[in-house]
Amino acid sequence: MKARLLLASGVLLLVLSGFLFFLFRAKFREQSFMEMKFFPIKNEEISSQEVFGDTDIQSPIRLLFAGDMMFDRYIRTQSDRMGKEAIFDGIRAQLSSADLVVANLEGPITSSESESAGSAIGEARNYVFTFNSKWADVLAHANIHLVNIGNNHILNFGESGLVETRQFLRDAGVKFFGDPTDDSFRSYDAIIRGKRIGFVNYNQFYADAESRALSDIDRLHSAVDILVVYTHWGAEYAPATDEEKRLAHLFVDRGADMIIGSHPHVVQEREVYRGKTIYYSLGNFIFDQYFSSETMRGLLVEASIAPDNSISFREFPLRLSSDGRTSIE
Repeated sequence: MKARLLLASGVLLLVLSGFLFFLFRAKFREQSFMEMKFFPIKNEEISSQEVFGDTDIQSPIRLLFAGDMMFDRYIRTQSDRMGKEAIFDGIRAQLSSADLVVANLEGPITSSESESAGSAIGEARNYVFTFNSKWADVLAHANIHLVNIGNNHILNFGESGLVETRQFLRDAGVKFFGDPTDDSFRSYDAIIRGKRIGFVNYNQFYADAESRALSDIDRLHSAVDILVVYTHWGAEYAPATDEEKRLAHLFVDRGADMIIGSHPHVVQEREVYRGKTIYYSLGNFIFDQYFSSETMRGLLVEASIAPDNSISFREFPLRLSSDGRTSIE
């Protein structure tokens, strides 16, 4: 009787131990899953090699740069009517052929209602932008996988709007740089066919813009194969200013391999300084400024990077139509 009691107790203890083991293991796996699912990954820690280009290291890398994109106001009403994807129909083939397309996102992507749609020119709300959350996926489908967010409209819906923007872009697989509020996202470097290409923003609308840009150039230029400075600067609807030229030369002197400009809403001049190419402004890319021939034209610039890191450029003039579409001229 005593032996049977001891045997039963042993079996019960074994069962209980097994139950506790499986309960602990399940809890551990649940905790590990939660940590993996919510572990914060910084923008610069995500390898872009899976996204950009193929693996043929002997082929030139084709970067395609565009200017200002604005998806509110008249562009919002037109794209709602004909479909958001239609905005890119006239340039989709050109965009899809590049290893990486980079453009300026001139405003936040948020869940908020538009303030500028239907507003009159000159009204304060006419210059307050927010873009529908679906635009992040539309950008990805158009092969625009890197955007500059260092501009004078990205905080139109405050810091909460910027937080939403980052999340919508992440969810769509679109990378970003130029963040004015978080130093972790000020610059970005992509790996394309084994080459490391860095992207730095200069944004004249924020304090210490020059020192911030120089700091990022100093930090990255010796660590990357090619360094791009994408700027938001200058005077609207005017040629390049003396200040733009001073800064561009300074950025090249500190290590920039090319400079791409945005903000003036017109195409500005091109310059070669110390063997490095400067595009002071690419003008509008997607925008509803149909009041002059200059604002209805933009420029796509292809930078072809050879295996020896030499760079050649090709230009594609753009025409912005009054139906909201942009196409190659």
